[in-house]
Amino acid sequence: MFPHSPGVYRYYDAEGKVIYVGKAKDLHKRVAQYFVPPERLNTKTRILVSKIADAQFSVVDSEADALLLENNLIKQYKPKYNILLKDSKTYPWICVTGEEFPRVFITRRVEKGNRYFGPYSSVMHARTLVDFFGEMYALRTCNLKITSDAILRGKFRPCLEFHIGKCKAPCIGKISKEEYGGYIDEIIHILSGRGGEVIKHYKALMADAAARLDFEEAQVYKDKLHNLERHYAKSIITQAQDVDADVFSMVFDAGEAYGNFLRIRGGAIVQSLNLGFRSQIEEDQATMLATFIGEIEQKFGTLSKEVIVPFMPDVDIPGVEFRIPQRGDKLALLELSAKNAKEFHFNSLKQKEHTDPDQYKLSVMEDLRKALGMKDLPRHMECFDNSNIQGTNPVASCVVFRNAEPSKADYRRFKIKTVIGANDFASMKEVVNRRYSRMLAENPDDLPQLIVIDGGKGQLEFAHQALAELGILDRVTVVGLAKRLEEVIRVGDPYPLFIDRNSSALKVLQQIRDEAHRFGITFHRNLRSKAAIQSALREIKGVGEKTEQRLILHYGSVARIADAPLEELSSLVGAELAIRIHDYLNQ
Repeated sequence: MFPHSPGVYRYYDAEGKVIYVGKAKDLHKRVAQYFVPPERLNTKTRILVSKIADAQFSVVDSEADALLLENNLIKQYKPKYNILLKDSKTYPWICVTGEEFPRVFITRRVEKGNRYFGPYSSVMHARTLVDFFGEMYALRTCNLKITSDAILRGKFRPCLEFHIGKCKAPCIGKISKEEYGGYIDEIIHILSGRGGEVIKHYKALMADAAARLDFEEAQVYKDKLHNLERHYAKSIITQAQDVDADVFSMVFDAGEAYGNFLRIRGGAIVQSLNLGFRSQIEEDQATMLATFIGEIEQKFGTLSKEVIVPFMPDVDIPGVEFRIPQRGDKLALLELSAKNAKEFHFNSLKQKEHTDPDQYKLSVMEDLRKALGMKDLPRHMECFDNSNIQGTNPVASCVVFRNAEPSKADYRRFKIKTVIGANDFASMKEVVNRRYSRMLAENPDDLPQLIVIDGGKGQLEFAHQALAELGILDRVTVVGLAKRLEEVIRVGDPYPLFIDRNSSALKVLQQIRDEAHRFGITFHRNLRSKAAIQSALREIKGVGEKTEQRLILHYGSVARIADAPLEELSSLVGAELAIRIHDYLNQ
């Protein structure tokens, strides 16, 4: 019997292996939600429940403790059906060693006895900070074990870094332990987001030196103050420099989530991290966000008193206020975090395109399904494009994508048969009708989930009419893609749909549209070339289809026929006809 208390529950399979770990504010109520009639559960959760052979629980004092315990148990057992971290890489940290004369450097290994700041999503960001500290404070970079006793015994000799002014040479006592330690304290303040305190300290020292008329010392402080303010200004991302908060945002893609975390101190970003999560069952977004928050709390320690989120997580943490901003600087912070999460999602997909192409295609189709509000994945897509120049040789093309990539064997070309002149609307209706009336007769189960019309409202309306007359509107989704603003048009919707320009959904729509245009233009160009050849040779008395073919096969083009010697032409078509061809083409 599960108690009405906060805690963590664990489900085991028949072999005694943990397959799911969950947290709850009320264990009894939460676990009861799994054991209901199967029709009330989604498919993936029904599969999980069917595997449960045993269940156990652990009671804790608060929901926040449950979140941390759940996080630890998931990492320990790696249950099959839980939200799991996708990131396997180790992020860089900035390490301040615990030595008498500490070193500051970048590392990916965390060891006891040192202080660490980070982790940083970008090693470039961490390296920029370490380089700045080296220039500002001339810290040592060597691995020598420098102690007061070793300095007194004269164990070390200064290196090149000292002679070129890049090190204060603590190894030979050129700087005291107290002064060097003061530099380290300032670095820790900056890494902790308290750079404003260091700036105030330098301003006070500069003013004091100036009051004592020690202008040389005041200039030293002024130079340091200038460097510090210039560097610190680059980190300020909001006008409200008193903002201290943690910011979370997430992008969801099928069973995966991509999160960004920003820690803001004094209006500046002092920590940032991107993390990816994968779930084998259909977890809601609030649960995914709570998992993300728990992971960050474990990595970075106690959360800020104010945590900015896009929606409320399903966890309450004492002393932490979750806030969804509606305007102002805090909304701008949330939007910045969301922008980072989207970029992380996009880069992860691009990487997956090479490492896991099948999963990448599935993600692209899922993005497109969500963007267009479709019920089914668009595994089969077709796009139509009209092509004519001043009404001549009107043609249309149909290209086919299967699983988000071209299926060239299924491409089709159409000569417009029933429409006279340059009427793109009627031509589109004719082609769509011909394409799907034949498909319904030959293979009705192969209808596409998505039909894309290259054009505006007019072409889309006529294509929609053709589909309605065939009675298949309820089986397909049809949209138009306008070239000017890359806007998606839907029948009956007065407002176009704008899809994020960086999204894979828009990119696959652009790809199929461009492919249809290319395929149609190639067909139209070939027809115009053939018509030009026919009009140039067939107008000559005595030249029929076979004579035309013989000449084109021999010379390759009309221009070469015009340049051919009469004797050579005579050997192919006879003297009299050769003279007529030569005279006509050289008029």
